[in-house]
Amino acid sequence: MDNRARGIFITLEGVDGSGKSTKARMLGTALEALGREVLLLREPGGTPISEMVRDILLDPRNTDITPEAELMLYEASRAQLVTQVIRPALERGVVVICDRFYDSTYAYQAVGRGLPEDDVRRANALGSCGLVPDRTIVFDLSPHEALDRATHEDGADRMEGAGVSFQRRVRRGYLKLAEAEPDRVRVVDGTGEKEQTYERMVAQLIDLLPELEGAPTPAPAHSHDPIPASMQWSPDAPVDADPREGDARG
Repeated sequence: MDNRARGIFITLEGVDGSGKSTKARMLGTALEALGREVLLLREPGGTPISEMVRDILLDPRNTDITPEAELMLYEASRAQLVTQVIRPALERGVVVICDRFYDSTYAYQAVGRGLPEDDVRRANALGSCGLVPDRTIVFDLSPHEALDRATHEDGADRMEGAGVSFQRRVRRGYLKLAEAEPDRVRVVDGTGEKEQTYERMVAQLIDLLPELEGAPTPAPAHSHDPIPASMQWSPDAPVDADPREGDARG
C-alpha cells in the first residue's frame, strides 16, 4: 500500500543535548521539499494544555515534584497530544515527527528515576492511547558532551539540572530499548557534524520513506528558530469527530 495513504509516525530520542530538535527540522524540510505534508511536534507540549504541563515539568523551581507525579504529568500531556493532534494527522496521511515520545518516559522515569518498569510501561500504554511509533531514532552521544551542548546557551531546565550521572542512566535506558526492539528503535551515532548525523538518521528511515534516498541534505536549522508555519499544528486542522464527544465522565 502506498504509505502516502496513511501517515508515518517518527520519534526522535536521546539524552538532553543530543541534537533531536535540529534533526527534526532538517528532516521536515527535506520531506516537505519532496512533497510530503509534515507536522513537527515536541514532548511534553504540542497543544495548549500540553504546553502548560510542559511549563510545570521543566521549571527548575519545581524541585519537589515526586517521580510518580512527574510520570503522570508526562502521560497527561502525551494523551492530550495523541488524541488532539497526532492521531488525526496520521489519519490524513501526514508524516508526524515528534521530538520525544514514550521511550523518553521509559529512559528517564524508569531507568533514570528508578520507578518500577512495569508501572512505567502500563502508564505509557495509557498515555500514548496505544499508539506506537513506526520508527524511533535514538541519537547516541556522551552524556557529558550532550549536557554541555544543552546548557551552553540557556542554562539548565529541571531535567537537564539532574546532572551527568542521571543522564548516564538515561542513556543506558535508551540502549536497552534498542536492544529489545531493534526493528523499531534504531541507534544513530550523534557525534560529528550535524549533516553527518542527519545522513546517518536518513539511512535508518529509507525503508519507510524511500524518497529520501539521494535527496539533498538540508542546511541545519538552529533549534531555537521558529518552526515553519507549514509544519505547525493548527487547532483549525481537519479532524474526524471524536466518538467520546459529550461524555465528560472521564
